[in-house]
Amino acid sequence: MKTIQVDEDLYRFIASQTLHIGESASDILRRILKLDAGQPVHTTQPASEPAPVDNKVAAVRSRDTVRVMRELLLSDEYAEKKKSVERFMLVLSTLYSLDSDGFSSATEAMHGRTRTYFAGDEQTLLASGKQTKPRHIIGTPFWVITNTNTDRKRSMVEHVMQNMKFSVNMIEKVCGTI
Repeated sequence: MKTIQVDEDLYRFIASQTLHIGESASDILRRILKLDAGQPVHTTQPASEPAPVDNKVAAVRSRDTVRVMRELLLSDEYAEKKKSVERFMLVLSTLYSLDSDGFSSATEAMHGRTRTYFAGDEQTLLASGKQTKPRHIIGTPFWVITNTNTDRKRSMVEHVMQNMKFSVNMIEKVCGTI
C-alpha cells in the first residue's frame, strides 16, 4: 500500500463518492475508474490494439454492480431518505456511477406521450411540460423530471436497469424501495 498526497478538493470529491461506511479510497477510485480489484492499471494502451474482452471480467463487474446496488439499499444514507423522489434520485445517481454509458443509452430515448424524462439540461425538460420539476442527478450530466407519481418513477428506474442488464430480481428489489 502506498501513500499519496492529494489536494483538498480532490480529497473531498473522493470522499463524496463513498457509497457505504468503511469504503476505502482505493475502492472508490476503482469504482469510478471502472477497474476490478487486482486488475493491473495501465496508464496507456496503444490505439491500434483493442482492449481484450474477458468473460470473467464481465462476470466480476456484474457481481460488483449487484453488490453496489445491494449496499445502497442497505445504507444509512438510503434509509434516511423519507421521500420517494429522494430515493429515486439516489438510485439514478448510483446507476450512472456504475455504468455511465449504459445509463446514457438507457435514458436516451426515454419519454412519455408529451414529456421528455431525461435531458442534459433543465430547459429541455421545462420545455416538455409546464410542471415537470426538473432536478439535477448528482454526479451526472443529467437532469430528470420529478413531478411524476411514484409508480412512474419506479417504471423509469425499471427501464434504465433493464437496459443496463440488471436481473429481474434486483430490479424488483430496487423498485420496491422507491
